[in-house]
Amino acid sequence: MSPLHRLGRWIGEHLVLALGILVLIYMFVPIAIVALMSFNDPSSRNVYKFDGFTLHNWLNPCEPSGMCSSVVRSIEIGLLATLVATILGTLAAFALVRHRFAGRGPLNTLIILPMAAPEIVLGSSMLALFVSAGFGGKLGFVTIFIAHVTFCLSFVIITVRARLSGLDDNLEQAAMDLYATENQTFWRVTFPLVFPGIMGAALLSFSLSFDDFIITNLNAGQTVTFPMYVWGVAQRGIPMQVNVIGTAMFLIAVVIVVGNEVARRRQSKVAA
Repeated sequence: MSPLHRLGRWIGEHLVLALGILVLIYMFVPIAIVALMSFNDPSSRNVYKFDGFTLHNWLNPCEPSGMCSSVVRSIEIGLLATLVATILGTLAAFALVRHRFAGRGPLNTLIILPMAAPEIVLGSSMLALFVSAGFGGKLGFVTIFIAHVTFCLSFVIITVRARLSGLDDNLEQAAMDLYATENQTFWRVTFPLVFPGIMGAALLSFSLSFDDFIITNLNAGQTVTFPMYVWGVAQRGIPMQVNVIGTAMFLIAVVIVVGNEVARRRQSKVAA
């Protein structure tokens, strides 16, 4: 085998791995910079020049006026929107997968539209709806919540529907053959199998809600969420505590994902 042939074979075998590593580096470098800057002690308006190490930002996360209240507001809206969207979306996914009814095909297509439409279109449409319904001077927490539930629903339905579509019907039939009732089959077989999809949809919904700016900005009124706070202070210099919040949210997400994976492996070992 010639050296060129061996080189081509080695590249073919390791190209996918190399590209995967490059993509991961590309994704995690910005996160690493945010984590680094959470310990920065800037001495000028150039807040993204690392001037010195300090724990002050972590010890005083609420020092910038209004930041922590905006974080709490984003968490409240995110949790409520996630809860409602997850419940409604899960029920809708079961209906679309397990039942046949008139208009089922077009409805499957319509569900994708909020995901495919630009956020500026969805946000302005929601604003027009609220104004026409008489909420023009009452925009705030409630209107943000309704708007977030609207765009989170599509993601929940599609995620749970994908999980349900891949579910083996024989497992439920086997449970009912062993004299399990419909309720017992659902709670002891179906729901545990679908639960990872529901949990994934809930985490995705919360992330989308907490992170949203365009739709929120159009329907917020005087209410300030965390993304809106960051946008507002960007003109005069972003406080380093913003990086603390970003790093903390990332670490919480890592803990949830790792904890779920550890629990899954333990269950697999017990089942084996």
